[in-house]
Amino acid sequence: MIFKRDFYINGKWVAPAAARDHQVIDPSTEEPCAVISLGDAADTNAAVAAAKAALPGWALIDPAERLACVERILTIYRDRAEDMAQAISLEMGAPIDLARGSQVEAGASHIQNFITAFRDFQFLRPLGPHAPGAMIAMEPVGVVGLITPWNWPMNQVTLKVIPALLAGCTMVLKPSEESPLSSLLFAEIVDAAGVPAGVFNLVNGDGMGVGTQLSTHPDVEMISFTGSTRAGIAISKAAADTLKRVCLELGGKGANLIFADADDKAVQRGVRHCFNNSGQSCNAPTRMLVERSIYDRAVAIARETAEATRVGPASEPGRHIGPVVNKSQYEKIQGLIEKGIAEGARLVAGGPGRPDGLNRGFFVRPTVFADCTPDMTIMREEIFGPVLSIMPFDTEEEALRIANDTPYGLTNYVQTQDGARRNRLARLLKSGMVEMNGQSRGAGSPFGGVKASGRAREGGHWGIEEFLDVKSISGWSD
Repeated sequence: MIFKRDFYINGKWVAPAAARDHQVIDPSTEEPCAVISLGDAADTNAAVAAAKAALPGWALIDPAERLACVERILTIYRDRAEDMAQAISLEMGAPIDLARGSQVEAGASHIQNFITAFRDFQFLRPLGPHAPGAMIAMEPVGVVGLITPWNWPMNQVTLKVIPALLAGCTMVLKPSEESPLSSLLFAEIVDAAGVPAGVFNLVNGDGMGVGTQLSTHPDVEMISFTGSTRAGIAISKAAADTLKRVCLELGGKGANLIFADADDKAVQRGVRHCFNNSGQSCNAPTRMLVERSIYDRAVAIARETAEATRVGPASEPGRHIGPVVNKSQYEKIQGLIEKGIAEGARLVAGGPGRPDGLNRGFFVRPTVFADCTPDMTIMREEIFGPVLSIMPFDTEEEALRIANDTPYGLTNYVQTQDGARRNRLARLLKSGMVEMNGQSRGAGSPFGGVKASGRAREGGHWGIEEFLDVKSISGWSD
């Protein structure tokens, strides 16, 4: 059992103001693996006060020194990559090879991409030759509250902490109480990198407690939140009275449009992407829309791919998928699978219950539904598990209409060899991101959506600008 009750406040590990133990559950075994503390208002206030006191010095320090701090963070992060992988695998159930190769690496990649973007970042820039003496200054927002989810812990922590540091903000991080061990380790990394006291603070807690306290705190100028759309709405309302900036990266229900001329691996690639991280990714392509002439073959490939997907404990090496994060998530997914059956979708792989041989742990059978219709619950709600819904389409226009018929707008996917069609659909799909023919987004490109997916833009120079206010200056002296 791991005991990590302290918080990181003002450059020191400090005991919570009041004892509030919280057990972290290993989702592969359903047994407690760690004990942390949940903070209360006294802890939150102490962390915010430390950040507020540190703000003037950090905001005015030479940006090159902030960059040097982040470069040291990256070096130490890489040195501790195995420790980080073990923490993530234990706390949220990512298979250890996925934790090493994707979960930890996502954090390292984001840090490196921010370093690259920052090297030519201009905090003071002329408005343009048409306006002599007019300047634009980019200035840190101030003290920021960062609230991160459990599904990709270091992906989200680095997408928030690193640009906030580079922008000159000070911060309080509240990681998910479901996956706190990786963030506690990240705090150790920040401390070892020599980030000045008070610039980075960490208080564990739940959404109703520390999350709400940060969202309503008068000395917090901005909240950056990643999580469910429901929670994002609640945070926006809580933050309204203090007129905070609110940056939200929320849920998704991505459509994957597969045309008859798609490459041979398009369906298999789409299924695996949907199931990756046990389906616990907001940008997962969970709605597969297939041109009717290849529909039956696509359903057969999806079934074969699902049936070949192994499920097993997070501690085992291999390319299997692990459990989902907790009991409530498991039960939600089971309910939605049952709903799909009840509403008439054709179950072609998986289904309710645990996979054979796994009687304990929050394991979900890789599940594929076919013959879905746009009004079905499984086509409209974010399931956040290894569940794929497939339906046919006849024309490009119909596929586009179905893809855009969702409250969400995070990532959509297109599979076709027709370049003009790809370009056309990339512009017409209502989402913050479009990935085509299996090509990932470019390094340093922004991650974020529209509509109920929020409108954050995290990554690269866009991610740094999220933490900056724009000041217009006239009469600047050369």
